[in-house]
Amino acid sequence: MEESKKVIFSGVKPSGDLTLGNYLGAIKNWVKLQEEYECYFCVMDLHAITVKQEPKDLRRRTLEILAIYLASGIDPDKNTLFIQSHVPAHCEASWLLTCCTYMGELSRMTQYKDKSKNSGGSISAGLFNYPTLMAADILLYQSNLVPVGKDQFQHLEMARNIAERFNKTYSDTFALPEAYTAKAGAKIMDLQDPTKKMSKSEKNVNGYILIMDPPEVIRKKVNRAVTDSLGVVKYNDEQLGVKNLMTILMTINNVTIEEIENKYQGLGYSQFKKDVAEAIVSELEPIQVKTKEYIGNKAYLEGIYKKGSDKASYVSNKTLRKMQKKMGFIPR
Repeated sequence: MEESKKVIFSGVKPSGDLTLGNYLGAIKNWVKLQEEYECYFCVMDLHAITVKQEPKDLRRRTLEILAIYLASGIDPDKNTLFIQSHVPAHCEASWLLTCCTYMGELSRMTQYKDKSKNSGGSISAGLFNYPTLMAADILLYQSNLVPVGKDQFQHLEMARNIAERFNKTYSDTFALPEAYTAKAGAKIMDLQDPTKKMSKSEKNVNGYILIMDPPEVIRKKVNRAVTDSLGVVKYNDEQLGVKNLMTILMTINNVTIEEIENKYQGLGYSQFKKDVAEAIVSELEPIQVKTKEYIGNKAYLEGIYKKGSDKASYVSNKTLRKMQKKMGFIPR
C-alpha cells in the first residue's frame, strides 16, 4: 500500500506586485516540493483586505499571481491551485477558531504591533484577527508542513497553539503543522537597506525588484544596490549588502559561498553586480513571458482556479464538518 504524501499548504497575498524575494523565498522552492508532497498553493485574497485595496488592482494581481505560479513551473495537475475567497470553509473555520483564541495572544503578534504603530486608531479588526484566518487556512487541509520565512514563525506557532487547544477541548481534530524552511534564499533583503526584508510596500523603489520588472530596470536597481567601501566579495554580517547579493546569486545559480568568493577575489563589485543582475534577468525573463501568455488566456486561468477550488472545498469541508460536529452544531 502506497504511503500517503505529507501535506504542504502555502500562499501569497495579492496586496502588492510580487518581488524577487517572494519568488526566491517561496515560489521557486514550491516547484521543488511538488513531486514529494501533496501541495495546496493559494492566492490569499482574503488576507489582502486587512488593509484597503483598490478593487480593480486586487482582481488584476490575484490573476497575475496565479499566472506567476504556473509560469514558475507549478504544475496544476500535481498541485491544488486556488483562490482563497472561492473556498467558503476558510471564513467559516476562521470564525470557529476565533472563538478558541485569546485577545492577549493576538495582541502580542509582532506584525500587528508593527502595523498598528503606523495606523493610529484606524487599524482594522481584520488585521488584529487575521492570524486565526491563517490558522484556518493551514489546519483545514491537515497540513503537516508550512513553508515559512523567519518573520512568519510566530503565526505558525499561533496556528499550532490553536490546534492543540481545539484538540484538547474537543478531541483530536487537526494535524499539528511544522515549519518547512528552505536551505537557501529563505530571506531576500532590501537592496537599499539590507537590514530589512525585501518588500513591495517600501517607498524606495530601488530597494526591491518586482518579478515583472523589465531587464533594464533590474540592471539599474542591482547597480544601485548598497554595498560598502571594502571592495571585497565576502559573505558576512559586516557586509550585509554584499551578503544579500551573494544570497541571490547562490539561490539562482545554485553555487556555494566559496565559489562566489573565489570567482570575484580581487575584482571589486562592478563585475559582481553585473553578474548578479544578469542572473536575475535570465531567471525572470522566461517567467515574465509565460505569465503574460497565461494572463492573456483568462479562460485557461479560470479552468485552473475552478478545478482547484472544487478540490480545496472538498478537502476543507471534511475538516470543517468535523469541527462543527465536535463543537455542537446541528449538521446541515
